[in-house]
Amino acid sequence: MSTAAPSRLTPVQWLICIIASIGFAFDIYELLMLPLILRPALLELSGGLIKPGTPEFAMWVGRMFYVPAFAGGIFGLLGGYLTDRLGRRAVLTWSILLYAVSAFAAGFATNLWMLLFLRTTTFIGVCIEFVAAVAWLAELFPDPHRREKVLGYTQAFSSIGGLLVAFANSLAIKYANALPAVGVPEGLISMFGGGIENPHAAWRYTLMSGVIPAIPLILIRPFLPESPAWKQKKDAGTLRRPSIAELFAPKLRRTTIVTALMFACSYGAAFGAIQQLPQIAPGLPEVKAAVAGKPVPVQRSLEQEYAAGYTKVQEVGGLVGRFLLAILAVQIVSRRKLLRIFQVPGLLIMPLVFAFAATNNRDLFSIGGYAVTLLHIGIFLAGLVTVAQFSFWGNYLPQVYPTHLRGTGESFAANIGGRLIGTSFAWVTSTLAVQSFIPGASPPEKMAYTAAGVATFVYVCGFILSFFLPEPTGEYND
Repeated sequence: MSTAAPSRLTPVQWLICIIASIGFAFDIYELLMLPLILRPALLELSGGLIKPGTPEFAMWVGRMFYVPAFAGGIFGLLGGYLTDRLGRRAVLTWSILLYAVSAFAAGFATNLWMLLFLRTTTFIGVCIEFVAAVAWLAELFPDPHRREKVLGYTQAFSSIGGLLVAFANSLAIKYANALPAVGVPEGLISMFGGGIENPHAAWRYTLMSGVIPAIPLILIRPFLPESPAWKQKKDAGTLRRPSIAELFAPKLRRTTIVTALMFACSYGAAFGAIQQLPQIAPGLPEVKAAVAGKPVPVQRSLEQEYAAGYTKVQEVGGLVGRFLLAILAVQIVSRRKLLRIFQVPGLLIMPLVFAFAATNNRDLFSIGGYAVTLLHIGIFLAGLVTVAQFSFWGNYLPQVYPTHLRGTGESFAANIGGRLIGTSFAWVTSTLAVQSFIPGASPPEKMAYTAAGVATFVYVCGFILSFFLPEPTGEYND
């Protein structure tokens, strides 16, 4: 393949970009689904015995966030290795099918342990998909300028996935009673235990919507080519066997360690703060006013609606951040400078959003009868500066590892650093938020202050680590 960028994308290249965009959109769709459905799912599957603000509730929130992330990190690293061994296309395809089928099955969960298991297999598929898709795209577009643009714009669909899941959750809440009842045969209930208290629960329909990406994939799969760079070396017998140990050889050690830690900081801000919005939303003045005097099921639905609304705003901010990153990536040569454009404002924005806007929310103005609050503005900016960093790593990592290590190296940073270490900050936040020394008069307020502290911590760590981030040399632009 010529290294000169063609004047326009070929039909096959468009097809590749489409399927990669679908994969990126739905891996975030699956990840951001959990904060939206977790509260009502825990309340229903525990029979109302696990109450928000209690240590038991915090324990299960931590489990639901961290056990899937831990498994995803380990199996994701294996998936990166298999991506280098078996090819980008095959691993990408099977990973999408795994998380789509698992997400659909999770809608039929009859107890907390069943939901935890299916969320774990969903997370494993998501962790593998990201690595395979980034390596695949990076090698299909050898021209550096075009590669930066393709990676930047296809990854922007991740934020569209975040918007889609917020809308899907809203639609599920609105039309839940009109949708077919979710049922499980008595034999399976006897086998797994538990049951289905509400066969029209919106959180179940939201989970089941995760099967959507499998549909176009099944139709398009026969037309997808393998990575030419990987295939050429494989066919010629020159493709070296990937090795996790090689990531820590003197030449790559600094890159491996710093990128994994910085990826962890990016995910730490998202999961330790932003994704706790559904736990913070019930304490907002407008939410408390809306649920006052309403029956418990109505209260839960209204709380979910408000949480989904703020999630939509955050994802719009993330989408703007991803597009801004895609534009700046081809304009700014230094990767450190590019990253700090988002890190430095975030050092101020994140604590202000969660320690002030989330605890002192107020209406600012109206647009078409829709009240725009202080938290709307704040969470938009928080999403912009944080989510843009995810696209940064998708552009950066393919440039700092050779072909035979690209999937393995990306997987170590994304899955061990981001998914395993980074998402553990959701557990850190939920655990700290129930401690007596955390300020706040209610569980949502304590969660907001905790999120502010966690976000500040990871942003400071990420900024310090950026001074040690290696600049790409162009050595691995194959």
